Amino acid sequence: MTQAQDIAATQSLPVYRASDFRVTDGVAEGEAMSFADELVMDDIYELGRRATRGRLSIVLGDGPRSFTVAQGSALGKTGHSVYLDSCVTLMAPDSSTYEVLILVEVEDGAVADIYILPLASLEPDIEYRLVGIDRDAAGTRFAEVACVSFSRGTHITMASGEQRPIEALQVGDRVLTRDDGPQEIRWIGQTTLRAVGDFAPVVIRKGTLHNENDLLLSPDHRIFVYQREDKLGAGRSEVLVKVRHLVNGTSVVRQDGGFVDYFQLLFDEHQIIYAEGIAAESLLIDQRTSPALPDAARSQVKGAHSRRAHANYEVGAKLMETPDAVDLLRRASRSD
Repeated sequence: MTQAQDIAATQSLPVYRASDFRVTDGVAEGEAMSFADELVMDDIYELGRRATRGRLSIVLGDGPRSFTVAQGSALGKTGHSVYLDSCVTLMAPDSSTYEVLILVEVEDGAVADIYILPLASLEPDIEYRLVGIDRDAAGTRFAEVACVSFSRGTHITMASGEQRPIEALQVGDRVLTRDDGPQEIRWIGQTTLRAVGDFAPVVIRKGTLHNENDLLLSPDHRIFVYQREDKLGAGRSEVLVKVRHLVNGTSVVRQDGGFVDYFQLLFDEHQIIYAEGIAAESLLIDQRTSPALPDAARSQVKGAHSRRAHANYEVGAKLMETPDAVDLLRRASRSD
């Protein structure tokens, strides 16, 4: 197993079965969303009223668009191959556009199931017209979702202790890391995206986890918490938690709408740094995120990152399902 394969953790994707998204008007009327070769432009789709997202857990494969269904996945059969087929663009009646990734599960060379991963929320009883099919963009869009990002204005702790806005950082600046002390930034990425669906930032309100100011992160960004008491029941003191699992509608919320400026920080290795006083991860290069990075960024760190000890600390969504999970983490990590 290569370093890149070793570091690949199981990832859970909130998907719909394609059978929940059917053509209500058009050439393929009555048929479910399918892979690119079977789609017909201008067909109109609607999401079923009873459609719910399920969890498709995957393990990354050798390439950025090839995966395997992980053990314990709520959807799919363990060991089946899953391929990222295409990215389709839909248009609602108000001319808003929505991107959806198509994933195909395969058994013995035949299609076993098809899933859709919307990059913005789809609603039932809305007509969505198919206006674009792009095979090439699928890998990049999938990678962009996985690239953990900080929003403009986030204060990063420098090696000197200075709190500097992320947009003022430069390549070569030394940032304080939890595991390796001061480390130089090798690359800084910046993107401006519509703040919808999986690109809408999660806001951790000021003081919620002892943070100095509001902290806005991409949904799959993981924060590091040292529990003085294991109030989560994780079986260890050190945990990494995806911020999407902390959303409670009050102290941690999704900020949907408008646009967001995202920044990515890359170091020689995957690091835990400090943002508004909260320990949070830096960008990780693996099979999934690589397509979103320019060649110059990948060459700076000579390929995929090696496995770090903190990669084992992530806790799953189930441990975070308790309604007071945020309060538990706050109390577990308090210093007094």
